[in-house]
Order: sequence, then structure tokens, then C-alpha cells
Amino acid sequence: MTLRDFISMGGYGPFVWSCYALTLAVLVWIGLSSRRQLAAELVRARRRAQVSLDRAAAGPDITEK
Repeated sequence: MTLRDFISMGGYGPFVWSCYALTLAVLVWIGLSSRRQLAAELVRARRRAQVSLDRAAAGPDITEK
């Protein structure tokens, strides 16, 4: 079996390799998208934590009943 035979896969090579390429592209896209979303969520969580700390440091609001 030669490399050319392996790549052609008995005539099904274009279908098989395009499926592999599409799968790889989707996995890369999901990975990059997930990393971007995680970074955004971490920024939001840090902001919420900072707001909570700022409110706690300010003390109780005496105008609220």
C-alpha cells in the first residue's frame, strides 16, 4: 500500500478527507469560541466581585428602610 492509495481510500478519499477537514475546523472553532467566552465571563465575574467589595466597604446604606 502506497501513500497515494491511502489518500485515495479506494475512491472515497475526497469525501473522507473533506469530512476530516470539516470536523477539525469545527473543533478549532469551538475551542477558540469557548476560550473567548471564558475570558469574557471571568471579566464579568471580577467586575461583580469588585462591586460587591466596594459596596461592603461603603457600609450600610442608612437611607434604605
